[in-house]
Amino acid sequence: MGALIIDRDRILLVQRGKQPLKGWWSVPGGAVETGEHLTEALRREVLEETGLAAEPLSVVEIFERILRDKEGKAEYHYVLIDYLCKAKGEPKPGDDAAAVEWVKRKDLGGRKVTEGTLQVIELAFAKKEALRQKKKS
Repeated sequence: MGALIIDRDRILLVQRGKQPLKGWWSVPGGAVETGEHLTEALRREVLEETGLAAEPLSVVEIFERILRDKEGKAEYHYVLIDYLCKAKGEPKPGDDAAAVEWVKRKDLGGRKVTEGTLQVIELAFAKKEALRQKKKS
């Protein structure tokens, strides 16, 4: 689960504080617990990592990521569902996040971000603009 939380020209990113990919930047999110609905998991993970109350608006992307060990064997296999969200509150790092920051869209290229993150962020900006245009008409 991933939360794409956009504020004007900025997106909220968290720096991973634990393995896998410790030190890398990504969108807030995490795993679904047994018996938990997807949107409940998303809300819980965002709250744990950022202190924000998030509300999912729309699915942006569904994809999978396979992380391999040094021998090429699959070590982690994730199915990721990223939601465009709105959120309330002031972000602060919590749980397994080393840091949380609003990052301007133009500054994303300077970050060490997890695979696929920049692409899904661009999709989220496009989706948010499409939703805004739809509301206007």
